[in-house]
Amino acid sequence: MITEKIRLQKFLAHCGVASRRKAEAYIREGKVKVNGRIVTEMGTTVTKRDRVEVDGKPVNLEKNKIYILLHKPKGYVTTVNDPEGRNTVMDLVQGIKERVYPVGRLDYDSSGLLLLTNDGELAHRMMHPSHEMIKVYIATVEGSPSEEAIRRLERGIRIENYVTAPAIVKEIQKYSGKTKLEITIHEGRNRQVRKMFEIIGHPVIRLKRVAYGSLVLGALKPGQWRYLTDNERKQLVEKM
Repeated sequence: MITEKIRLQKFLAHCGVASRRKAEAYIREGKVKVNGRIVTEMGTTVTKRDRVEVDGKPVNLEKNKIYILLHKPKGYVTTVNDPEGRNTVMDLVQGIKERVYPVGRLDYDSSGLLLLTNDGELAHRMMHPSHEMIKVYIATVEGSPSEEAIRRLERGIRIENYVTAPAIVKEIQKYSGKTKLEITIHEGRNRQVRKMFEIIGHPVIRLKRVAYGSLVLGALKPGQWRYLTDNERKQLVEKM
């Protein structure tokens, strides 16, 4: 329970509006009001007694924390709303009265494990680079990467203006001019896995995330979702 002043973006995260990073974007864009006044300063602090609105809608502290594991299919955007009118992952979790949002992202053409929650603090910690949350993907790529190409991925590879952290890569299967591999990373840059394979000359055909931290996709089919078990939730929180 919030009993003293905290930064506005942290309050919005506590309320389940969005991750702290996204809440900061809302503030900068002038979408947030405090006691009827638009606020754009990052240093603004509030208490539970202040009236806070986002896009004209009041926000309140969520007492019931929700944690949902979704198997995101291809063809869905990992956002709450999409200005282009495309399907979003929120279309797949109908009937939930609490306002939840995705933790991190999976690109439009990728599938797999996605966590949705209204626990803003947990989401913030999971996405912070210092926690190095592992992410495991199954990638089907064109051709057959050589041992040297695999070693490049494992050592770290330059993408634009940064070098990726070392990855763990395991070959699963070769077939019909394609190769299926498992790749484990702990970074979450935009389309990172696709870019890594593109650079070594083996573009990704299919990409599915099968694990995120202690969470495992398991037998969920594309479009299906379930609540985390008590044990899954406990393990996730303990690792933070």
